[in-house]
Amino acid sequence: MASKKIIAICQSGGEFVTNKDGSLLYNGGEAYAMDIDQHTLLSDFKAEVAEMFNCSVDSMTIKYFLPGNKKTLITVSKDKDLNRMVSFVGDVDTVDVFILTEELPARNVSNTPASRSSRTTVSEAALPPVASDENDNIGHPIDMEITNLTPLSGIPLDSAENKYQKAAQQWENTITGVDQRFASFNEFREALHKYSIAHGFAYRYKKNDSHRVTVKCKSEGCRWRIYASRLATTQLICIKKMVGEHTCDGASVKAGYRATRGWVGSIIKEKLKVSPNYKPKDIADDIKREFGIQLNYSQAWRAKEIAKEQLQGSYKEAYNQLPLFCQRIIETNPGSIANFSTKEDASFHRLFISFHASITGFQQGCRPLLFLDHTPLNSKYQGELLAATAADGDDGVFPLAFAVVDSETDDNWRWFLEQLKMALSLSQPITFVADFHNGFKESLPKVFNNAYHGYCLRYMAEKLNKDLKGQFSHEARRLMVNDFYAAALAPKLEDFQRCMASIKAISVEAYDWVIKSNPKQWASAFFEGARYNLMMSNFAQLFYSWVSEANELPITQMIDVLRGKMMELIYTRRMESSQWITRLTPSKEAHLEKEASKARSFQVFSHVGQFEVRGESSDAVDIDNWDCSCREWQLSGLPCCHAIAVIQCTGRNPYDYCSRYFTVDCYRSTYAESIHPVPSVGKTVQDEANQSAVTVIPSPY
Repeated sequence: MASKKIIAICQSGGEFVTNKDGSLLYNGGEAYAMDIDQHTLLSDFKAEVAEMFNCSVDSMTIKYFLPGNKKTLITVSKDKDLNRMVSFVGDVDTVDVFILTEELPARNVSNTPASRSSRTTVSEAALPPVASDENDNIGHPIDMEITNLTPLSGIPLDSAENKYQKAAQQWENTITGVDQRFASFNEFREALHKYSIAHGFAYRYKKNDSHRVTVKCKSEGCRWRIYASRLATTQLICIKKMVGEHTCDGASVKAGYRATRGWVGSIIKEKLKVSPNYKPKDIADDIKREFGIQLNYSQAWRAKEIAKEQLQGSYKEAYNQLPLFCQRIIETNPGSIANFSTKEDASFHRLFISFHASITGFQQGCRPLLFLDHTPLNSKYQGELLAATAADGDDGVFPLAFAVVDSETDDNWRWFLEQLKMALSLSQPITFVADFHNGFKESLPKVFNNAYHGYCLRYMAEKLNKDLKGQFSHEARRLMVNDFYAAALAPKLEDFQRCMASIKAISVEAYDWVIKSNPKQWASAFFEGARYNLMMSNFAQLFYSWVSEANELPITQMIDVLRGKMMELIYTRRMESSQWITRLTPSKEAHLEKEASKARSFQVFSHVGQFEVRGESSDAVDIDNWDCSCREWQLSGLPCCHAIAVIQCTGRNPYDYCSRYFTVDCYRSTYAESIHPVPSVGKTVQDEANQSAVTVIPSPY
């Protein structure tokens, strides 16, 4: 016989209110439904509930009403209790189950009956999560309950039970009286909330709209009240009337304090300004130490999210700001590219940014060499950041373009390459250093038909090491990976073959793996493009470190942080290079001097149109074609020691045989243009975005 199944309506986040007849009414919070039967284990039930409400199993208390009795709550603490609950409901198909946690303790609040639509609890409205929205509840007066608190006076402050009162003393004067001014209604509400905690009373909003707020003490007949409204001809909020004395005994009513996520968020947001990486564990420890309130990790994490939104604005709204934000980028930085696209449901798909200063800097001063890579974003709506970076004449990172996409897919990479091609107008072939997955293999030659694709050595080495794991010891794998790198960097065929022989001596399987991995795409001895000995797509670690610092911000703010970093980088390098007095950039000047010192001991012999240089080895140099049999000149763009020996022997100038990309003049051309600020990234853009016909919502990812 099949066991009886019922639907448990699980509710959490609200509070119990006692009606005049003594029955309990549960107001507010969230509700989820789940099937249970007499065989459901309490541990399984708790685990699913914890996932529903993102709370801790250990801090959870489960209660329900017996049929026909709304005055007594029954606790479920073991499997037998859960089984009884299923049996007690009789023929009814549903049962209301109340989930109480440390964050939301149950308490009885004496009150007259009221509908759920006419009153909002403190957890729902006391501290609006987004400080910029001042029009919440316009036209809907709120009768709001704030938990009664023990007043500060008369409390032994050294009691561990009342630790939070010590910290709350700083809030005694957050409300000072008539003529006190606030920047917004939200600031006034927050000050009032803290004031009520410090003075231990509950209050209700009687008027609460975009023009005025009237608040009175919750105790019937008490004279305490406060009235605030906009100060004429300004945006300030001013307290116009206040009766500051209570004529009730409500302040002496002792009840448990509820640490709502909004309240914790308001407490920690000042510290979050100074320490953006404030960890949830540290938040919980600080709240425990300063207020005597215990939070679990998930509660602290959610409080941090609320605080971040109060400080930074809504993550969701930031997507809706994208149309105007892109327009602002183009207006303030003419010649820049800022494109975005959405899916059919208006959800965000992808965004491409390339500033004019980056485009011209790359075209005028950088080698035709680009590094493509990606990094995951840890923002609220996640996604991936794709980037194309170049190398300046001193081998410094030069960001060219980046994109935020919903996920790293072949389609998104192709779109990124298409946007990149539209931004560039180069006649010579470009060498790309990137991953070797099929998306790049197929997209690169189609979008850039004369480009070269050099496989990133880091990705190659990681795959080799992964594929060999389990077959060989760590030491054997380490040696084979080292030999792989040596083979990739080997300038000549015989050097490459020697490295491959070393791999083969350890493992024929590894040797076959390397040979089948298409060495023409990664080995210097065969590669036809120009990589200048820069072999890894993660060359741009500086840029990705900026991303890691900003990727928790709303999308528009993250982009503006990256813009600011790029602006600062360009200005700093322009100023630094203005002091250089050498012909080449510092690193290339040092390289040339090092090669010149080696050349002093060489012997040079002249042949018809060519030279032979003898030192530790014998190498042929063709000075007119910038060619040496060691191949270092061709690979690096700077004369090798053999070439310098010939140049000096013939009375020529070594600087005349260096790639122009390494000259100080070329370097200065790279950083000649500036990236300009994009004003009004915050509220002004948000206000204008609200008037925009284009709607963008976050991608569900």
